[in-house]
Amino acid sequence: MSRPFRTVFPTGTPIFAMLHLKGEDAVDRLRRAKQEIDDLWGNGVDAIIVENYFGEVEDVIAVLDHLAAERPEVVIGLNVLNDDAQAFELARRYPIAFLQLDSVAGHLSPEEDAAFAERLTEMRAGVEASVFGGVRFKYQPYRSGRTLEEDLALAVGRCDAIVVTGDGTGLITPLDKIAEFRRIVGPGFPLIVGAGVTPDNAAEQLAQADGVVVGSALKDTLADTGDVAPENVARFVAAVRATH
Repeated sequence: MSRPFRTVFPTGTPIFAMLHLKGEDAVDRLRRAKQEIDDLWGNGVDAIIVENYFGEVEDVIAVLDHLAAERPEVVIGLNVLNDDAQAFELARRYPIAFLQLDSVAGHLSPEEDAAFAERLTEMRAGVEASVFGGVRFKYQPYRSGRTLEEDLALAVGRCDAIVVTGDGTGLITPLDKIAEFRRIVGPGFPLIVGAGVTPDNAAEQLAQADGVVVGSALKDTLADTGDVAPENVARFVAAVRATH
């Protein structure tokens, strides 16, 4: 049984920072990850999402080993791209607070979706980690043929928070899309803005949101390929904290 969003993050607008696992090889990726964990957590983010964005699943496991053994204070999120089953398996082995799944509704045909829903229920059984699920998420296909209202209604039953994004990594999430998602899911269901928030637009972007996923805005180049810059993390955290 997963824990409700506000049980894990009881107040404010939590900041979920991406750990993209950039590096030349496994040794370099782990070294970089350790430094980025220090820079992110030390500057006040609320959780760190370990993701095989540049790395491999083996790199994810190495970072989870490090966090479990050396950094038990860090709140851990996990996104194993293109392998939800692996993510749930790791959530059974490590102290994962939440899993991010890039899509929980809308990305499959109705026939495929029925099997997906059944499998998702099976995978969630016995896992305490919350699930943050995308709908009309960046880079994900739309194949359900259902309305947004119908897909979001399904998503509410499949996850503990919905993540809304624009068209791509680092690209702003349209305000009208955030507002539409909020209107449909209602004021009581957690809604997370998953891309494009910066210190300059945080107040506007997060006015109707319960949390934010951030990666590019924390990098020295303000792009996903850059390196985490502690001063950018501090500025971002200060901007979000000022919104409430």
